Amino acid sequence: MTIRPNSVLRLDTRDPGFPERFRSLVAHEDTADLAVLATVREVIAAIRTQGDAALCEYTRRFDRHEVASAAALELPRERLTAAVNDCDARLRVALLTAAARIRRYHEHQRIEPWSLLLGVLAEGPGDLLGQRVTPLERVGVYVPGGKAAYPSTVLMNVIPAKVAGVGEVIMAVPAPGGEIDPIVLCAAGIAGVDRVFTIGGAQAIAALAYGTETVPRVDKIVGPGNRYVAAAKAMVFGQVGIDLIAGPSEVVIVCDGTAPAEWVTMDLLAQAEHDEQAQAILLCPDPDFIKAVAACIARELPGMERAAIIGASLCGRGALIRVRDLDEALEIANTIAPEHLELAVADPEAWLPKVRHAGAIFLGCHAAEVLGDYCAGPNHVLPTAGTARFSSPLGVYDFQKRSSVIRCSVETSRELCGIASLLARAEGLTAHARAAECRLAGPVRARP
Repeated sequence: MTIRPNSVLRLDTRDPGFPERFRSLVAHEDTADLAVLATVREVIAAIRTQGDAALCEYTRRFDRHEVASAAALELPRERLTAAVNDCDARLRVALLTAAARIRRYHEHQRIEPWSLLLGVLAEGPGDLLGQRVTPLERVGVYVPGGKAAYPSTVLMNVIPAKVAGVGEVIMAVPAPGGEIDPIVLCAAGIAGVDRVFTIGGAQAIAALAYGTETVPRVDKIVGPGNRYVAAAKAMVFGQVGIDLIAGPSEVVIVCDGTAPAEWVTMDLLAQAEHDEQAQAILLCPDPDFIKAVAACIARELPGMERAAIIGASLCGRGALIRVRDLDEALEIANTIAPEHLELAVADPEAWLPKVRHAGAIFLGCHAAEVLGDYCAGPNHVLPTAGTARFSSPLGVYDFQKRSSVIRCSVETSRELCGIASLLARAEGLTAHARAAECRLAGPVRARP
């Protein structure tokens, strides 16, 4: 694909029309397709009522994978072991190194139980308030397949679950024509996946959410997928937990002109490479640097394997924006609340306190966003479409549950029951009030 230096949208915050053009650029459209929703509802209903039979039929229809029974959809554990052993040595070391960094980072995220002892009585236990933390029992991890292999998705979704102590991790990955990429299986073996089912699409999400005769029901489903997978996750939410509904990937790069233009260009191209709807935006006060990046894009794009996708992304949703200064750049970045934010400036730590909304923040031009995708350590499952305003990256905490713990002495119970009674009657909940009042009227000491 040929792209000219001026093909990518150029904006300047000084222009009177900038606010309107900027709003149009970063608008997030609801891409829900009624036909997709109808298909997903049909698939979920069939899986719920017909179980394995529907699962096999949809696997045959959508993945061109004919199986005699649903049992054949599960891979034996030996396949994972063989995939690890047979993997190219350099690639295996890369996966092992990435897995170790991801595991080490996520080990610091464990939520620990705590308790607050409010009083100790000589005659018995005092008041105690606390929090009990337990891992989820079973989690489903969806890994896309077909057009590309995503071993990094396996590592990023499975390892935090394992660190959290999840009892069983079930992986669902489509195998079009019965084929599955061995690198994905190698990553599954390294990450510690317990069971693997070669199922994809909405039928995989439904099977994990409701269970079939062969596929066990899980407590939470994580992992990315196409629009059918995203729609299915949204529909089963409440029946099971989900991580998030991922939108197109995004990067905002804030530059002061000190980073190499070639590096910044490649980071923009890398983000645009995901798909046509991916968004790559540069914010910089230096017009000469912006011109250098535009020229570099025009020079580098034709040599990219996914040039058509990159070109469509950059010309449709990308932008090179000249700002007044870095303060304005950070304000715009916070408005976007991007999935990835690169601070490719001379002193990135000095600007970090000004970042309020971002999924992942990369400090300095050596911290390329691609490192976060694969091996830096933090999770690459991040909030998109502006949801970094209120959401966080996937982590160990997504696989742990918290339960409140309350213990009251008799004296405290009587004191609190008086308060609860007044509040319950103020709300018109008589039974609530009576449940408190019956303890007020009871004996000072409960029978053992």
